[in-house]
This record gives sequence, C-alpha cells and structure tokens, in this order.
Amino acid sequence: MSLRAPIGRNVAITAWLLFFGLLAGLPIAAAVTDSQGLDVFDGFYRTGSLVFGGGHVVLPLLEREVVAGGWVTQDDFLAGYGAAQAVPGPLFTFAAYLGTVMEPKPNGVAGASIALVAIFLPSFLLVIGGLPLWGVLRTKPGLAAGLRGVNAGVVGLLLAALYRPVWTSAVGSALDFAIALAAFGLLAFWKAPPWLVVAFAALAAVVAEAV
Repeated sequence: MSLRAPIGRNVAITAWLLFFGLLAGLPIAAAVTDSQGLDVFDGFYRTGSLVFGGGHVVLPLLEREVVAGGWVTQDDFLAGYGAAQAVPGPLFTFAAYLGTVMEPKPNGVAGASIALVAIFLPSFLLVIGGLPLWGVLRTKPGLAAGLRGVNAGVVGLLLAALYRPVWTSAVGSALDFAIALAAFGLLAFWKAPPWLVVAFAALAAVVAEAV
C-alpha cells in the first residue's frame, strides 16, 4: 500500500514564498540582530539553496562560509570531510559536524541542529513547491536541455572542489601524492569500503609524519 500526500497549489506557493523569503530575509535579520545563531542559519541555508548536483559540490560553498568566516579551521574542516566519506548518507550531514566544532557559540548539539536544519530546509521547500508543477515542467524540452547543461557544469564544480580545498590542502609532497594514489587504487580498483580507505590514508599519513 502506497501512502500519498497530495500537495495543493496553496501549499506549493507558500513553500516558494518561504524559500525566497528566507533566502532574502535571513541576511538582513542576522545583520540587524547581530545574532550568531541567525548568522549560522543564514550561512547554511544559503549553501543548501545554491548547491546543485552531487553532494561534493557543496564543499567549496561550505568552506567559504565556515573557514573563510573564521568559524572552523581549515584542518578541522578537512578532517571532518574525510570522516564524512567513511560513513553512509548524504554529504549534507557534514553540516552537523561543522555546527558542532565551530566557534563561537552556538556550537555542540545546538550548533549541529541549527546547521543541519538550515542546510536541508531549502531542499524540502523546493520539493514541496515544485511537485505540483513537475508533471508539466518535465515535458518542456527547453527545461530538459537546461538541466543537462547544469549537470555538465556540475562536473566542473566537482573537479574544482577536488582541487581546492582537498588537493591544495592535503597533497603537499611526493609522499602525500603516493598516499592519495594508493587510496584511489584501493577505492577504484580493489573496491575497498570507504571507511577502510579513510583509515588507511590517516594511518599512512601518521607513519609518514613520524618517519
């Protein structure tokens, strides 16, 4: 038995209004109130609103918000990203880690909750707003062509995210490159589980540092 929850026109319009209202209003509210909590919610909400495509596209957007903003150090950011690759689930859950470790407060459980809700909320609002129109929109050749173009652009964004901040921050020597190459081989050719690849890379980096 399938459970259906039809979404009416009024609900869809309300979702669109909330989406754009929060996108435009949160920066103003954060600036007027000088609230760190609202600032965090605004940063993660904007990231969730602007990202399109694979989860890794979110990486440079998150780095701009939390690292450039001084909330999370570059080392903590990359450590959390590496840990996120070792567990199942969407990369958006990385936001919970960032909300936990960021400074100043709110952080910990409160920061994680704010960041997680904020980054996922735009997706829910867009789905609710778009579902009643999807049956019509999917038949439009122009929209389908536009989406193919966006998907092609996402490939470039993924390569950019791989280069910066991952490559520029993690690969600084020939030994680092060898570890990265070995990790890629384990993942791509030997089909090792991601958590094992992450553990291998971390252990190899510790040994290389000690030597």
